[in-house]
Amino acid sequence: MNKPQITRKNPSNMSAPVGNYSHITKIPRNAELFVTSGQIGVDPEGRFPEQMNDQIYYTFQNIQTVLHSEALDATNIIKVNIWATQKIDWDYLYAEWEKLFGNDYPAMTVGYITELGLPEIKIEIEVWAAKV
Repeated sequence: MNKPQITRKNPSNMSAPVGNYSHITKIPRNAELFVTSGQIGVDPEGRFPEQMNDQIYYTFQNIQTVLHSEALDATNIIKVNIWATQKIDWDYLYAEWEKLFGNDYPAMTVGYITELGLPEIKIEIEVWAAKV
């Protein structure tokens, strides 16, 4: 019998995603759910870089650190919520995204807002993960 696993797909009767995400991610019954707080682009010394792309880099590093603390990796991620206070350089963000996910994309939501928890924060990414 096959071990239950997280699956991602895009229904064939609707348009393809407009970015690097899947329309639906299915979590098998009895999976353990993990929800992170929004991860931000602070470096290991607690400093906020001025540039958005530097914050994106550290945000992805922090996501991986949080995941690894629970023996999780990108294959466990089921949903990503991204909030940004300025225009995202999608070429840069997707380069970091590809390092994390390859081409097996989770569900994703993106929102532009006027501010986050501190004035220095330009991007915040929340991750939902499941372990089967």
